[in-house]
Amino acid sequence: MNGWNGKALWVDLTNRQITVNQIDKEVLKNFIGGRGLNDWVLYNHIRPGIDPLSPDNLLCLAVGPLTGTNLSSTSRIHVSTLSPLTGILGDGNGGGSFALALKRAGFDQVVFTGASDTPVALIIDGEDVLLIEAAYLKGTSTWEKTDILKERLGKDFSVAAIGQAGENLVRFASIMFDKHNSAARGSGAVMGSKNLMAVAARGKSKTGISDPSAFEELAKADRDYLMNDPFQRDVVAKIGTHVGMIRWYPGFRNNEKYLAPEEAPEELLPESLKKYEVGRTACASCVVPCKDVFQIPDGPYKGEIGKAMEHECIHCLGTNSGITDPIAIMTMENLADKYGMCVIGLGNAIAFVKDLYNRGIIGKEDTGGLDLSWENAEAQIELIHQIALRQGFGNLVAEGLYNIAKIIGPQSMPFCYHVKGLSRGHFPAGIFSLAHATSTRGADHLRGRSWAFGENDPELWPELIQKGYIPEEDPVKTLFIAERAVTLTDMIGRCKGAVNNWVSAVPLVFKYPLLDGLARLLSAVTGEDYSERDLEEASDRVYLLEMAFNARQGIRRKDDRFPVKWDMIGTKEAEEEKTKHDKMLDAYYKLRGCDPNTGLPQREAMERLKLEKEAERLYSEDTLDSWDGPQLWPLDKYPSGTRRA
Repeated sequence: MNGWNGKALWVDLTNRQITVNQIDKEVLKNFIGGRGLNDWVLYNHIRPGIDPLSPDNLLCLAVGPLTGTNLSSTSRIHVSTLSPLTGILGDGNGGGSFALALKRAGFDQVVFTGASDTPVALIIDGEDVLLIEAAYLKGTSTWEKTDILKERLGKDFSVAAIGQAGENLVRFASIMFDKHNSAARGSGAVMGSKNLMAVAARGKSKTGISDPSAFEELAKADRDYLMNDPFQRDVVAKIGTHVGMIRWYPGFRNNEKYLAPEEAPEELLPESLKKYEVGRTACASCVVPCKDVFQIPDGPYKGEIGKAMEHECIHCLGTNSGITDPIAIMTMENLADKYGMCVIGLGNAIAFVKDLYNRGIIGKEDTGGLDLSWENAEAQIELIHQIALRQGFGNLVAEGLYNIAKIIGPQSMPFCYHVKGLSRGHFPAGIFSLAHATSTRGADHLRGRSWAFGENDPELWPELIQKGYIPEEDPVKTLFIAERAVTLTDMIGRCKGAVNNWVSAVPLVFKYPLLDGLARLLSAVTGEDYSERDLEEASDRVYLLEMAFNARQGIRRKDDRFPVKWDMIGTKEAEEEKTKHDKMLDAYYKLRGCDPNTGLPQREAMERLKLEKEAERLYSEDTLDSWDGPQLWPLDKYPSGTRRA
C-alpha cells in the first residue's frame, strides 16, 4: 500500500490488550487520514451523553498519507476525542516529530479505549508495541516525562506526554508532543482519565509512493515556493506569529476592545521580543523555521529556555488577561507547556475570572485571597500553578470558561463570549462571527476563518479572487470554501502554517488552485485517482460527519450562536446584527445540507456523501435533545496536587 500503512493500533487500557487492525481501503480513500479517520472512529464508537472523563470515551491519534514523504510541513498529528471542556467534538493538531515517528513505525492511527487502574505508558518501537507500568512518571511535568523516557528508551524516540494538568483532569489540559507542541481541546484530561502518562514512538519504515518522480516534482515546487516566497522567508521565518501583534488586533482585558497596531504594547511588538530570542526552529519535515527559541532573562526561572511562544500565548495570557510584561508571558508559556495546558483555553479562563473580579462579581473571598487586578502578573502566575494542581481557586478555573460561568451563575454569563463552550471574543455579523458559529469544535480561528478572510496571503489572495476561485461578494460561500480547504489540511497531515495562510494549508495552491495541486499529490503518493471533486466531497463528508457527531451530543441551531458584548445586550444594534447573522446561517446550512430550523445534517445530504450508515444512526438512535456543556464533577472529586513545575 502506498501513502497509507493501512494499520491502526487499538489499545484497550482496561484489559491491557493491544490489537493491530487493518483499515479498509475504502475508508482510507473516503476519509483520507488524520482528522477524517479519527472522526469516522469517534462517530461509530461513542454513544451520546457519556462522561468525557469516563472509560467510555475514546482518544484517537492519526496521521495523514503525506506524512513521511518529503513534502514540507507534513509532520502533524491529529488528536480527537469527546471534549471534557465542551462536551462535543474536541480535536487538536500538534507538530514536532511524533507524527513522523508513528508513521515510520507502520501505523496510521492509535485508538485508546477504557482506562488503566494504574499509571501506564505505551511504547511503540516499530512493530514492537507494549504497555509498561509508569508509576515513576506520575506527578512529573511533560518536560520531565519526555526526558525520562528518552533517557530510558533512546534519544530517537518522540514522546507525547501529559503533565500534572492532565493527571488532575484540568478540562483544557493538552497532550504535549516533544515538550512544546500542543494538541488542545482537553485531550490531555482524557489521557489523564485513562491513567496514560505518555506514548513514545520511533520507527524506520518509509512511506510508499506510487509515482516517485511525479511526486518529487510536485513536492520540490512546493518546497521552493515556501523557501523563496518573500512573506514566508522574510516574515514567517523571521518573526512567525509575533506578526499578529501588529496585524491581528489582539483582545484586551477579556475582549473589552481589540488593539489596533498603534495600540499594541511596545514591549510586545515583534522587534521588542527579538531581544529574548536565542534561535529559531521548525517541526520535522518543515522548511520554514516559524517558531522562536527564547531564554527567560530574569526572575525565578532565569536562564530557562522555551520554544514557540506563539501569538496566542501573547494574546490570551498577555493582553487579553491584562498582562504586558514579556518576561511574565514567557514564564507562563513555559508553565503551560510543562503542566500541559492549552494557552488559549487557559488564557480565556483566566481573562474571564479576572474580568469578573475587576467588576466586583467575585472577590478575594472567592479567589482565596488572590488579587486578580488586571496588571498583577505575579498573581496570574500563582493562579496558573493552582489551576494545574487543582488547588484553591484554581480548582474552579480548571473547569474552563463556560463551565466556570455555569458554576458562578447568571450574573457572569454576559461576559462569557462563547460558542459551544469555546471563545474567540465577539465580532459584528460577518465572516468572523459566522466562522466561530459554524466551527465544529466551538468558536475557533483554525476551522476556516483566517482563510476566508485572506489576511495572510498578501499576493495570492487577490489573485484567487480575480481568477474566480474565491467569491469575495459572497462571504458565506467564501467561508464554506475555506472550511473545505483546511479540513483537508487536517486530513492529509499538513500544517496550516504558523501564520494561517493558503500556501501553507493547501499544497501547490499557488500553481494549481484551488485543490488541483493537492489532488495531484495524493494521486502520486497513493496511486488512487483523486480529482478536485473527490477532495471536495471528502472534506464535505468529514465536516458533515462532525456536525452529525455534535448533533448526537445535543447541538442544535441555537448553539451556532452570535456572542454579543455585554454593553450591547438588548440593544437595537445587537438585534440587527443577530438578524444578519441568522440570514448568513440560513445560507450556510443550505450549502452544507442542514435543516435550517434545527441545524441537523439532512439525511439526503449525508447519503449523497456516502454516509448512509451514519445517517441511519443519527436518525434512528437516541440523541441528546439539547447541549449545555459536558458533565461536570463536584469540585472535591477531582485528583489534585503533586509538585509544582
